[in-house]
Amino acid sequence: MSISIKNVSKRFANFTALDDLSLEVPDGALLGLLGPSGSGKTTLLRIIAGLEIADSGTVLHQHEDITHHSARDRNVGFVFQHYALFRHMTVAENIGYGLKVRKKPKDEIHERVAELLQLIRLEGLAARYPAQLSGGQRQRVALARALAARPRVLLLDEPFGALDAKVRQELRQWLRRLHDEIHVTSIFVTHDQEEAFEVADQVVVMNEGRILQVGTPDEVYEHPADPFVFNFLGRVVAFQGRVRRGQLHLGDTVYDVPEHASVSDAGATVYVRPQDIKVSTGPTAVPTLRAVVRDVNRAGPWVYLELERMGDSAIFEIAVPNDHARHLQLQEGSPLHLSLARYTVYLQGASSVQSVQHDGALGRERARGAA
Repeated sequence: MSISIKNVSKRFANFTALDDLSLEVPDGALLGLLGPSGSGKTTLLRIIAGLEIADSGTVLHQHEDITHHSARDRNVGFVFQHYALFRHMTVAENIGYGLKVRKKPKDEIHERVAELLQLIRLEGLAARYPAQLSGGQRQRVALARALAARPRVLLLDEPFGALDAKVRQELRQWLRRLHDEIHVTSIFVTHDQEEAFEVADQVVVMNEGRILQVGTPDEVYEHPADPFVFNFLGRVVAFQGRVRRGQLHLGDTVYDVPEHASVSDAGATVYVRPQDIKVSTGPTAVPTLRAVVRDVNRAGPWVYLELERMGDSAIFEIAVPNDHARHLQLQEGSPLHLSLARYTVYLQGASSVQSVQHDGALGRERARGAA
């Protein structure tokens, strides 16, 4: 492993930023720390960098204990969200600054700066000042400066957060290609799940100073460890129901949930991705949830429907592609049938959860009026 975090905790006054956290970062990985504001992502990054010291626990690099090493001795490159470039220095001077501080020979600095300018595709802008660059160009310069001293680990704190959506998209693709070229172990912080999924090899989902799940983007999206991860990773529709002896009751429809066969009666929340809900105006070959449209809100490519479920009058919202909504001629009062292609059930108040994905075609509708 390149980086090993073992039982690290960190408090700021009465706030626990990291709570007995452990993490292994493989050598050469591009790892994304993903979570909401206040989840501990940046604190963890700064502890790895040596900009903060953990209250307890250890930080290892290649099996060497660096917990109390200074930031300079750790040989890490750090890229900040707001560039932190020197305004009075040219692009070339900014990139070479760290090498100059280390008193490297001028020829070596010049050669390394030229190499990095080519790497970040800004060869013709060496003499410009930061104010003469776009936001995306400045962030590339900040990255080149972090790479100049050939760090063992590259750390990026929300590197694209200050940029507009189009530039962020371009830089995400560029960073992924860059990592494939240089293969330096890299860890970046983001609260944008799309960004993490597009760039990272491994995603670490954090909340309240703890790690909830670690895996590839596909693993954490397809098999979320708990309701928080499910909710955080993209849009989700939540249905309230009850589980009784291996059966999930949602309104007038019953689904088999054999992993809960021992549960006599408990409330349950069913999570479904919007793309796994199929909407029709009439019955289908598979079991459906019946609902009626209460409100229609059109927003760009999506139509957001507020629905009332028949059987228990539960209110919930789904999103339907605009073209499909137009085809169905949806309006207030329209009856709908919702089939669930896939869903996951979490028992309310359970001390542990089972993330079992189900096929909605395996359910069955009860006769109307059945208990």
